[in-house]
Amino acid sequence: MPATILVGTQWGDEGKGKATDFLADSMHYVVRYQGGNNAGHTVIAGGQLLKLHLIPSGILYDHITSVIAGGVVVDPRVLLEEMDELGGRGIDTSRLVLSGNAHLIMPYHLELEKVTERYLGRNALGTTKRGIGPAYADKAARIGLRVQDLFDRKIFAKKLDVVLKEKNLILTKVYNRLPLEAEGITEEYMGYARRLEPHVADTSKLLHDALRRDEHLLLEGAQGTLLDLDHGTYPFVTSSNPVAGGALASAGLGPKEVDRVIGVCKAYTTRVGSGPFPTEDTGEDGETMVKRGNEYGTTTGRRRRCGWFDAVLVRYAARVNGMTELFLTKLDVLTGFRTLKVCTAYRFGDDTYEDFPPHQSIFHRAEPVYEEHDGWWEDIDQAADFAEQPKQARAYVERLEELVDVPIRVVSVGPSREQSLLLS
Repeated sequence: MPATILVGTQWGDEGKGKATDFLADSMHYVVRYQGGNNAGHTVIAGGQLLKLHLIPSGILYDHITSVIAGGVVVDPRVLLEEMDELGGRGIDTSRLVLSGNAHLIMPYHLELEKVTERYLGRNALGTTKRGIGPAYADKAARIGLRVQDLFDRKIFAKKLDVVLKEKNLILTKVYNRLPLEAEGITEEYMGYARRLEPHVADTSKLLHDALRRDEHLLLEGAQGTLLDLDHGTYPFVTSSNPVAGGALASAGLGPKEVDRVIGVCKAYTTRVGSGPFPTEDTGEDGETMVKRGNEYGTTTGRRRRCGWFDAVLVRYAARVNGMTELFLTKLDVLTGFRTLKVCTAYRFGDDTYEDFPPHQSIFHRAEPVYEEHDGWWEDIDQAADFAEQPKQARAYVERLEELVDVPIRVVSVGPSREQSLLLS
């Protein structure tokens, strides 16, 4: 049985956790494939509101094995705290599997990101300060420490010694900070090793064997396409690859194993932190979206910037991910707007762009070309069938599908699983 990839089509926070929850019944494995605890999924299950940062949302289901793949960067303290919190709520975490190839977030990653962001001042990227970028930088520089290093104290200490010589020079000479002590870090991480060891495995082989048994995998990403390191709005991006191609590299699987790529997108657009946002509404409508949609980050609590649906961005996401279908979320948030705007193209100078612009300067200064649609006033969160929705809501969804040129299979009108409506 082939695998399914679930990707965000905007700047993250699209509702991927809810989509995973909706799809969970047919899955045997749910795999987190990139990022770290700089992202989060908010899920309502069994009447409980859960905020997950590292552990895949499949952990909520007894029949699912949850996997953290090799492309994720892991802060072991945060991971264990999350496991303890879930255990305190009666959720079994014994089915969590962690790749030995995943890189570790170390104390110097956290310290360096804090001081770097402070040093950049008004030019700061607005990171979550969780050490994600520095950990991925060390991975690329081939000086990172991995989960498997935890289980050989001698190797761990030797690698740490080499890295700390450079990191402490930067901290002390450039940023006037105190140096970090290798022995204390080693003792702390050896403590993590004892608890994590039962969960560590070769996750590529685990997933390959599952596919040979005709079991179904869901590969879930963090963040969204426009935050992708290679395909996003660089430099206002994350440090990994949330796009569908990144899922395969991280999980250690080939393209022939995948037959569905589900894109998740809001019925409007949001982003957190700095960077260009052509359809951002800084007025009353944007503020209404924030309030109605409770648009605050799962991980940081930061207020999200809100604006109108951008079909140019989602068309671009469909292209770079090879999307087969869409899962549309938060349609209910748009109830009560007299008029809804949809961006169909960008204008820059005398030119109009229906596709994502080829140069960052164009995108940064692009003006959205809007078409307007009638809103609706009826509450739509109680409807059990999409056909019961107001005609204006149905027309809006149908127009989005037409503009993006990808079929919308599910429309969410509220936070619970029962409020996800299948379209024929």
